[in-house]
Order: sequence, then structure tokens, then C-alpha cells
Amino acid sequence: MIGNDVVDLAVAKKENNWRRKGYLEKLFTNQEITLIQQAENQDFMVWNLWSRKEAAYKIFIRETGKRAFMPLQLSCEYSDEHSGTVSCQGSIYYTKTIMDLHKVYTVAATTIELLEQIVTLNDRKQVLKKKGIPYLIDIKSQQEFPVSITHHGDYEYIITVASLLNS
Repeated sequence: MIGNDVVDLAVAKKENNWRRKGYLEKLFTNQEITLIQQAENQDFMVWNLWSRKEAAYKIFIRETGKRAFMPLQLSCEYSDEHSGTVSCQGSIYYTKTIMDLHKVYTVAATTIELLEQIVTLNDRKQVLKKKGIPYLIDIKSQQEFPVSITHHGDYEYIITVASLLNS
């Protein structure tokens, strides 16, 4: 299973004051707060960790069917600014993060092998939803392929697993 999340940094700066009292404590573990406080660029660290949690949360929803506000149950193990894991209720999700001056974008998967097979799709018109979960249908075989969609501000990404498209 896969998930993704993007943060448009300009929109995040306008809409979120993560420096206000109590904000970090609602969303991040003590270990994550320490990473933020020690970071050279704290804004990047906040949104890097947040996008990892959100990408992993999308997988958690698909696996369990449970939707809840639970950011403290999603715990980031930060290897570096581009990779790490997120754990939640005994599951581990592998993440890959790309950042530039405008956005922070993370993809997540249940295995490293799946993480390496993630591809971006260009056509949202093909995406359908069942119980709020996005997927594609192969017209010939009628097989469903899981996808993950994220959008924020000026950015939108739709991903799936390459090997599923080629089967």
C-alpha cells in the first residue's frame, strides 16, 4: 500500500502558525519536537515531518478503514531529510521526501520495495473513489489499482505502483 502528501510552503505559511503555544504538542511527539527545535530550518522540519505523517496516515486508513485525528500515534523515525519511517499502532511505513523552496512532498509505502516502484500519474480523470478511497480501473480487465492523491495550494500528485500498471 502507498500514500502521499504535499505541503505548499507559501500556503502553509499563511494558514498555519506552528509557532503558537501548544501547536507542536498536538501534532508531534517529544522526539519530533526536539528535531524541530534543533533544525537549521525549523519550517522545513515541521512540514517534512507533517507530510511524512500524512502520507503514512493515508496507508493506515486504507489498511484499517479507521479515520481519526491521531498525529501523536504516527511517530517519525528521521533518518535524514529525504528518508525515514513512520510507525503507527505496530505498523511501519517507509517514506521518501523531496523538498524545494516551494513545497515538501512525501511518498510512503508499506515496504521499501513498493516505495521504489511508486510512479506519478498525470490524469486525474481516470481516478474513481469507493468509500472515499481512490483507485483506477483497467478498462480491459476491470482490475482495480490503488492510487493515492494529494493536493495543497498549487500542487497536486497522483501516485500508484508501477508494477501494478504493468501486470
